[in-house]
Amino acid sequence: MNRILSITAAITAMSLGLQAADIPAAPKSYPEGEVGRMVKLGEAIMNETNTHPLTKGLVGNKLQCKSCHLKGTDGKPGTAHGIGTFIGTATTFPAYSKREKTVQTLQDRINNCFMRSMNGKRPVIDTEASIAMATYITWLSQGLPMKMDTKRPCSPYNSERWAKNAKKFAQIQKKATHANYLNGKKIFETKCASCHGKNGAGMGTFPPLWGKDAQGKWLAYNTGAGMSKLNKGAAWVQSNMPLGQGGTLSDQEAADVMLYVDAQPRADFDLAKGLLPKCEMGYYNSKVLKEHHSVRSNFKQFGLDIDAIRGDKKIP
Repeated sequence: MNRILSITAAITAMSLGLQAADIPAAPKSYPEGEVGRMVKLGEAIMNETNTHPLTKGLVGNKLQCKSCHLKGTDGKPGTAHGIGTFIGTATTFPAYSKREKTVQTLQDRINNCFMRSMNGKRPVIDTEASIAMATYITWLSQGLPMKMDTKRPCSPYNSERWAKNAKKFAQIQKKATHANYLNGKKIFETKCASCHGKNGAGMGTFPPLWGKDAQGKWLAYNTGAGMSKLNKGAAWVQSNMPLGQGGTLSDQEAADVMLYVDAQPRADFDLAKGLLPKCEMGYYNSKVLKEHHSVRSNFKQFGLDIDAIRGDKKIP
């Protein structure tokens, strides 16, 4: 059975243009002195984002950076070779972001994730936490050639496959029906629930995917996060899930399971609420100052009626 899964993963990987051998290994030794300390601090924050003293007050859910930027065989966050790898990321910055309509720095990119995937507040640029996270990600690109990205702010090992697969899944999701939602639920229950829980609340060290805890606090990413977008979430899932079996889900399976997951209740995104007061935060490097998303609007983006997809069970 494991051999069949390995062969299937290899075939799917080739069809996605996903050549793990092309992604170099992460550095094995930390830099000396203060730079090394900051690399280690950044790594610790990536592992403990919602509980680390420097960032816990900026996180509004139960996720950590490693929840999406998975650990590789070396145990370090962001070194897995699927979509989401940190390796090579620093070489692309400064890079243009269509979302912000500006050229973004690596710190911009990291800090903006706190408002979306972490459902929290954007850290202040050049605080110790912000610098440490950028230092860790930069260390993972040690020795790699620079090639600034004029299209999107992500690793050169992610950029084209991310765009290609997001476009592919957008076409699939536009045709989604209630039957796809039900199939996604079945896939989730058979292939995902053992780690993420039947109700999506997470289990042990495995992250939550939707819903609230007993105190009414949102558990997972909000509707402004890339994972909340039906096409981008499916691209990430096909590349990385089930854990250790990335590339084994068919296009339709990946699309359906994320149709189901992203149809579940999660926090709306309001850009203004993710920004600290200007007197604290300073300059926000974006030409887009108003942005709102909900589960309903995310589905509408693909021409889908969330009520029809879920079987007329209305949610905001």
